[in-house]
Amino acid sequence: MTLGRGLRAALAALVVALLTGCAALPFGSGKIGGDAAAAPADAASAAPSHAEYRLDVRAPDPLRALLLNYLDLARFPSAPATEGINEAELERLMRAAPAQARALLETEGYFNAEVGAERAGSEAGQPLLRVTVVAGPRATVHEVSVEATGALQAAAAAGDTAARRELDTLRRLWPLRPGNPFRQGAWVDAKNATLARLRADGYAAATWGSTNARVDAPENRADIAVVLDSGPLYRLGTVRIEGLQRFDESAVRQLSTFSPGDPYSEKTLLDFQERLQKLGLFEGVSVELDADPATAAAAPVLVRVKEQSLQQATIGVGYSANTGPRLSVEHTQRRLFGSRWIAKNKFELGPDNKHWEGELTSYPLAGLYRNLVAGSATKLLVDDQQLLSWNARVGRTQDTERLERLYFAELTHARLDSAALTSQAEAVSGNYQWVFRHVDNVLLPTQGLTASAQVALGYARGNRAVIGAPLETAQGPFSRLYARLTWYELFGAGWYGTARAEAGQVFAHSAVGIPDTLLFRAGGDDSVRGYGYRTLGPEIAGVTISGRTLLTGSIEVARPISPNYPAYWWAAFIDAGNAADRWSELKPALGYGVGLRWRSPVGPLRVDLAYGQQVRQLRVHFSVGIAF
Repeated sequence: MTLGRGLRAALAALVVALLTGCAALPFGSGKIGGDAAAAPADAASAAPSHAEYRLDVRAPDPLRALLLNYLDLARFPSAPATEGINEAELERLMRAAPAQARALLETEGYFNAEVGAERAGSEAGQPLLRVTVVAGPRATVHEVSVEATGALQAAAAAGDTAARRELDTLRRLWPLRPGNPFRQGAWVDAKNATLARLRADGYAAATWGSTNARVDAPENRADIAVVLDSGPLYRLGTVRIEGLQRFDESAVRQLSTFSPGDPYSEKTLLDFQERLQKLGLFEGVSVELDADPATAAAAPVLVRVKEQSLQQATIGVGYSANTGPRLSVEHTQRRLFGSRWIAKNKFELGPDNKHWEGELTSYPLAGLYRNLVAGSATKLLVDDQQLLSWNARVGRTQDTERLERLYFAELTHARLDSAALTSQAEAVSGNYQWVFRHVDNVLLPTQGLTASAQVALGYARGNRAVIGAPLETAQGPFSRLYARLTWYELFGAGWYGTARAEAGQVFAHSAVGIPDTLLFRAGGDDSVRGYGYRTLGPEIAGVTISGRTLLTGSIEVARPISPNYPAYWWAAFIDAGNAADRWSELKPALGYGVGLRWRSPVGPLRVDLAYGQQVRQLRVHFSVGIAF
């Protein structure tokens, strides 16, 4: 009995399984597969439909842009069907839109905004959804408290002048001032900038102890209270150098301006890094502080360098509106005969200009000085004149953060030949030159100024022969002054201005022959546009010669051509100036025109179309880079 009942139960289970399997087979349509073919259509009819709609956001322009960028409801009007939403999801987004919009508006300081969302008919055959915003008043900063804990506060409380000054500076420069709109972005930027400033000024491990912004929505005000945990004041320790193989450690150490025990400053290390980069020995340089709090009393300075090759040669092809096309070859030897000297030679060959210059520069010495031995030779054809010149100089250079100095003794020779006259002169002189830069970007300045000055005292001897006149020969002492100032300024919305002035004077008896290269001429790309290179100056027998006085100036305004192409500018300018033998004889020549600028990574490229009023001609000027 038991076995029979078990057998019957097993057979019953088998029958149920078979019947279930048969029910799943595609019967009932009169052919195999009939119901399977109908299944996709049924699934499609059950799938949610794609909701198409148009969105209208009515709000002040800046807030409208914010909502159109971040509101969920703004993401789907133009979405393809595969990425769209159905009617149920659309309804959910409609209900959520006011709350989401208010949250977004609060990031801009609007804590009492009224937001509504509704269906407002149809547009172009699609439902029109409208979000309306009444922003209300904006919250502003009312009270600000900036405090500190840690070593900074302890030192300030003990009367340390530097610590008190640092804390006062942090409070004074806190960006989010009373009366400013309270925005989330401004709040985050203020905290980041303040913390970065403290870390850069010696407290490299500083963090925020607390940051609170208490918003009173009914009163539309925000009270700010922040506390900085300064951590220890870092002092500089030993310099550790990595990556040196070919060059001496002294070339690196001589360029540091700090001593062990000096307070850490990010600017100090950045200046050190910049001097190393300009040295010419390294392809890459990084200078960093080891910010381990355990070594804060003498934090190691890590210098990592990637050396340049011992020798390097460069061949280039170029063009200048001043001197025409040219082929250049430059060679650098960074350890001449195994010594601590760098040797550079450069040759430029062109139809109108053939030039060589060579330079021997020592590795850095104490006080950021470097010894210098240099020379050059030039054959220049301009305006039917041939200038042959050479010079040799011995001196010292010093390159500090913003100021470059050059002291040197120089021997100069120049000979000028033309159809109407021939002049030749030599001079020996002592010279001092300096260049000052205070700009936002050395390669592409838009704000700040640069200035240069030259002073020379010497003795000259020369002669000049004019056709139809006796040979003039004289010698005697002379002095020479030259100065140039360039000012950059940003004004208005995207407008940039540049103003330049230069002046020069040679003081000597009128009969003393001065080498042509120490005298002055005007005209050309970086002088008075609209005139040829070195074509402005006094005249003898109808031939332009160099003068003993110089005065030029320029004013230029520029603006990006399009916000989409900020590196491309158009410009308009006016230049004026001339050279003469006496100030009473100087009559400025005027040039003006328009130009295009490309602010490339290696410096600005300029193309100018200028009209020279004195010669009544148009001239195209082309140049790359800035004057100094």
